[in-house]
Amino acid sequence: MAIPNEVLNKPGKLTDSEFATVRDHPEAGSRMLLESKQVSALVLDVCLHHHEKVDGSGYPHRLAGDQISIFARMGAVCDVYDAITSDRRYKQGWDPAESIRKMAEWKGHFDPVVFQAFVKTVGIYPVGSLVRLESGRIGVVMEQQAKSLLTPKVKVFFSAKSKTPITQEVYDLSKMVGRDKIVSRESAEEWGFRHIDQLWSGLP
Repeated sequence: MAIPNEVLNKPGKLTDSEFATVRDHPEAGSRMLLESKQVSALVLDVCLHHHEKVDGSGYPHRLAGDQISIFARMGAVCDVYDAITSDRRYKQGWDPAESIRKMAEWKGHFDPVVFQAFVKTVGIYPVGSLVRLESGRIGVVMEQQAKSLLTPKVKVFFSAKSKTPITQEVYDLSKMVGRDKIVSRESAEEWGFRHIDQLWSGLP
């Protein structure tokens, strides 16, 4: 709300002045919330410090480690994940699995314990997600694998290559490493699939 639309939606690289304007949004947001007199100190803290990084290179106050509350550290992970997976006017959102991999590479950005808890809680491919396998089969995620979030159990039911239904079968991708894997998430609406929840909700 405090950032001009021409800056917020700029497709190219921001100038130093424009980036400084963007960096002011945590403080601008916290001022708005404080003036509303309707939110708790915890909410204000997350709003103000969700761009702080555990290595001290964040903003607005360059806090580091335990100087950042656990709630702000949680907010930082959620904020980045939402930002990079969302479609914006100037970019298309990244695939969830790719986003998690990228975030894991940003050393010093997130609290590692909080980040791992986030991944385990949300899952890269949540149950009920429609996915395409490298083999061309399309299926629905049935169950997460605690040891590998990239290899859930998937119930396949359709061929993307032939555009026809196939015999429904549950693949345990953790046992198919090197033979098949998830390559993308798919949209049930775009494929015209209805009631895909019936494919996974009734199977133990």
